[in-house]
Amino acid sequence: MTQRRIFDWLLTLVLALIVVRIAVPLIEWLLLDANWSGTSRDDCRNPGACWVFVRMRFTQFMYGQYPVPERWRVDLVGIIAVASIALLSWRGLPRRRDLVIAAAIVLPLVGIWLLHGGWGLKRVETREWGGLMLTLFLAIYAGLIAVPLGILLALGRRSRLPVIRVVSVVFIEFWRGVPIITVIFLASLLLPLIMPTGFDVDRLARAVIGLAFVIAAYMAEAVRGGLQAVPEGQPEAAQALGLGYWRTQRLIVLPQALRIALPAMTNEFIALFKNTTLVLIVSIFDLLGIAQAALADPAWVGMNMEAYVFAGAIYWFVCFGLSQWSRLREQRLQRAHGR
Repeated sequence: MTQRRIFDWLLTLVLALIVVRIAVPLIEWLLLDANWSGTSRDDCRNPGACWVFVRMRFTQFMYGQYPVPERWRVDLVGIIAVASIALLSWRGLPRRRDLVIAAAIVLPLVGIWLLHGGWGLKRVETREWGGLMLTLFLAIYAGLIAVPLGILLALGRRSRLPVIRVVSVVFIEFWRGVPIITVIFLASLLLPLIMPTGFDVDRLARAVIGLAFVIAAYMAEAVRGGLQAVPEGQPEAAQALGLGYWRTQRLIVLPQALRIALPAMTNEFIALFKNTTLVLIVSIFDLLGIAQAALADPAWVGMNMEAYVFAGAIYWFVCFGLSQWSRLREQRLQRAHGR
């Protein structure tokens, strides 16, 4: 026991020294010796990070090339999204489930209208979208397609009807077996070649659909794992009580399966958010794409570390927030079910 304790102390000391050795220079570069004020590269005289570059390019990182007079629409979409999430998270909200369903249908349409325009608003073509707003758009809208589609595919894979089961299996295995970068490339460049003459799908919409199909295939497997964990006696008992297939799935099976599959589904959301960077290959400039484009400016050549650290920090905060939300949601569900 004494030798084990000595070993633990030595190991802790070594690890602490390694952390200090890495953390001290990093903090000095990030904060203590960093350059915060100024308007050009010439103002970055300290040996630390040149955050002047990020400050001068901040709006571009957030909005891309979205027209400056119209950026209030992007802010309004963000305010509506945050306010809606906060309101719908209130457990005492009357008719909360109905409002959640209505919000999932109406709010995405409102978001597209505000961002793209039309019906009284100036049109802003998707080629002008970019930065963090585009990254969030890709992740949210692809997720809105992937979740219900993944649930249907998971149910279809367990269906007793051979045709539905075979179609679901083929869809899942095809999209799981194709690299995401290939899917985006094919959806964005080759799809217009096989579409009827005069029929076109927006390039951004093609990227969203491609990402959604791939994530839906992975989401289906996560949900299927949750479905298999539900005891078979429960749907059988529901059918014995006269409940139909869809009512059994909606009221008994899916609530339990989704609770079990929540960690795996959250992982897929995190993967989706990070995989949005792949749209750069078809000249759609998300947050990382805008950061790389900003580095091409001769006035800011050499700011690679600052650009990638800033973009990486945003990705990390979003992914960390998703993981913490999932953990808190799991704990709340476990308490609700007395575990």
